Amino acid sequence: MTDSRPNLLVIMADQLRHDWLGCAGTAGVRTPHIDALAARGTRFTHTVTNAAICVPARMALATGLAPERTGALDNTAVLDDAVTYYQRLRDHDYRVGVIGKLDLAKSSPDNGRNGDRPAVFRWGFTHPLEAEGKMHAGRSRRPLGPYGHWLEEHGLYERFAEDYITRFRGMRGRGPVHGSGKPPSPYGRSADLYRDSVLPADAFEDGWLGQRAVEWIREVPADYPWHLFVSFVGPHDPYDPPAEWADRFCEADLPAAIPGGTPGKPEYASPARWSLDDDEVMTARRQYTASLALIDDQIGRIVAALEDRGLAENTVIAFTADHGEMLGDHGLFQKSVPYEAAMRVPLILTGPGVEPGVSDALVELADLNPTLCELAGLPPQPDIDARSLTPLLAGDRSPSPRRVAVCSERHYLAIRSATHKYVDTAPGRERGAGTGLNELYDLVADPEERCNLFLDDPEEAARLRDDLVALARDEGHCLSRL
Repeated sequence: MTDSRPNLLVIMADQLRHDWLGCAGTAGVRTPHIDALAARGTRFTHTVTNAAICVPARMALATGLAPERTGALDNTAVLDDAVTYYQRLRDHDYRVGVIGKLDLAKSSPDNGRNGDRPAVFRWGFTHPLEAEGKMHAGRSRRPLGPYGHWLEEHGLYERFAEDYITRFRGMRGRGPVHGSGKPPSPYGRSADLYRDSVLPADAFEDGWLGQRAVEWIREVPADYPWHLFVSFVGPHDPYDPPAEWADRFCEADLPAAIPGGTPGKPEYASPARWSLDDDEVMTARRQYTASLALIDDQIGRIVAALEDRGLAENTVIAFTADHGEMLGDHGLFQKSVPYEAAMRVPLILTGPGVEPGVSDALVELADLNPTLCELAGLPPQPDIDARSLTPLLAGDRSPSPRRVAVCSERHYLAIRSATHKYVDTAPGRERGAGTGLNELYDLVADPEERCNLFLDDPEEAARLRDDLVALARDEGHCLSRL
């Protein structure tokens, strides 16, 4: 049997900010294999995640539906009956595999010994190896998925779990920091955020996932086209690369973080939760960079496996992330804030039908869903929020398919255009309550988002806010909480 439809390889990093790539021009970052994908494909520079947190973002990608529409606004959400693009590919005779983290039912912690719990088949996967995220895997005294069981079989699980439990031990029973009303950093000491892994490099989870992906590509039958979702668990915190990778970047000259403590930001964005000094922030940035370099190395191995098997020319490769990482900007780490480092992600596509180039079009992470389906020859799916990017992949540099993009969680809703961003804090509250918490930024004049225009000129800021809200409604965005 011969089927000429392309294979689809989707590679996702967990918590990778849009600018932390060599091809994005960030000094000190080394990602040669990702850069090679960008050089021969289309790199989107303004991709906004649908939510700056794992589960809602990944559900939006899977379903093509915005979090505001499904109500998936935090990590307790579970994917139930919505149609996924994995199901659609399966139903059009694609083998559908996953290796790594899915986060479509985070509240159900056990992924099964072999990563094939029944739910993954319901979501559309035919060849699953659903693995635990690092923080998920390491905070239990017993293995919760295939990676933990593999570590146990090799006599490494107890060491790994003890390390992670120690890192997080300090969060229990501790009160708010500096009167902020927010919990402290989840790490016992600042060094626990960026201490090297206790595991050797060949047992570190992202290396383990890369090897599983290489084996899958080498062994998958050639009688049907396939889709493989390789979902790495880094460079998500803790920034704990194996020592041999950390050593390569321990003196890397990286950009400094945007200073914290600027006025006009809501309570949930208070830097008091972290309180790291400049040296500690730079150490964390170097460890994050080392973690990413290990992932980049695995991507090189995966692409080489495609080439060795003669599959590269008929495989579309997409590289992206679920959300970004503040990495010390504004005094913050992790995500769940509507600032550029957290809500913009990399997006690169290469393969048959994709012209080389860079697109500054405003797109959303979920737009990858109908794009892949169209490249696979599937008919358009009605009544979804995502929009196909295939015209842009073919070299069409006409105006962006979107004039605004929306990123939302339970505690905020952000509307971003090419030039401005409006953030409504605690959307759905009683009208008029706490309006001073809202934010509006001129991203051209103030790309670092230091000047909340609601403080300087409330009337003009309100006018610009109303324009953005009206534009979003006109484009069909669900804004029921505004």
